[in-house]
Amino acid sequence: MSTTRRLTGFKPTGHLHLGNLLGALRPLIAAQDGTASITLIADLHALTLDHDPERVRALTLEQATVMLAAGVDPERTPIVVQSHVPEITELHYLLECATGFGEAARMIQFKEKSSGGGHVRLSLLTYPVLMAADILAHDIVQVPVGEDQNQHLELARTLATRFNARYGRTFTVPEGVRPEAAARVMDLADPTTKMGKSTGTGRIALLDPPDVVRRTVARAVTDELAVVRRDPGRQPGVTNLIDILAACAGREPADPHSYGKLKREVTDAVEAVLAPIRSRHAALAGDPGHVREILAEGARQVRPRAFATVRRTRAALGLLDQDR
Repeated sequence: MSTTRRLTGFKPTGHLHLGNLLGALRPLIAAQDGTASITLIADLHALTLDHDPERVRALTLEQATVMLAAGVDPERTPIVVQSHVPEITELHYLLECATGFGEAARMIQFKEKSSGGGHVRLSLLTYPVLMAADILAHDIVQVPVGEDQNQHLELARTLATRFNARYGRTFTVPEGVRPEAAARVMDLADPTTKMGKSTGTGRIALLDPPDVVRRTVARAVTDELAVVRRDPGRQPGVTNLIDILAACAGREPADPHSYGKLKREVTDAVEAVLAPIRSRHAALAGDPGHVREILAEGARQVRPRAFATVRRTRAALGLLDQDR
């Protein structure tokens, strides 16, 4: 196996959807034979906003089960719940000691979510540093990243580089990658925005039953041009449907003049991808204890490296060592 280490993370704030599968899970699964990957369920990140504790627990277990059903092999790619690795939260604080307030406050998501006033949790300000800890704790070399996460990855790179310069070589400086197999899936009701886990009526969850998939695709936004072609500027909805068909079925639309036929083709292609995932999920969900053991084993696999990273960081900062 390659020494390249890669981290892919998911936040349990909603149900995994088609965009997650095509844009993140598929490339992760395809790279399992040649990359030392870690799949992180970032449950601590879900606490930055008001939340239902029981829902966070349920979604964490559901996401792990869906990942297994989609083809993530825990023997090659540990599935790790973030809060099960306490070294990450210790490293989070140690990295805060090397982070400026302005660096955290200029993060786009903090600026957007805090601009309306009201109660803003401190964790919303500092969670990009926690994200850096997620990456740096495991000596990650590559992070698959979309445009909306570039800023956070750059903070991790900045902190690692700064820390190494001030205190000696401590962290691997990660780089962002865009997997060739990744697909960018837009919301079917609003094709100008990415498909999301918690917002938008045009998302297809990986566990949606066939009738829900059919209705969601049938209601997908198109236009009045009546031409089936890729034209992101003038025809974002049609372009999105074509791209989904290509990603799911590996082919182009059969009829260049029928949106109805295009939607039927997309529905069939998506259903062909989701049906086996739903079936495997149903079998796995019947034994949640087995899934929990897989998560426990994932934490056991990654904690020694995280522990070593924290120990290096403590020593570099001048903290007194102890037998641990």
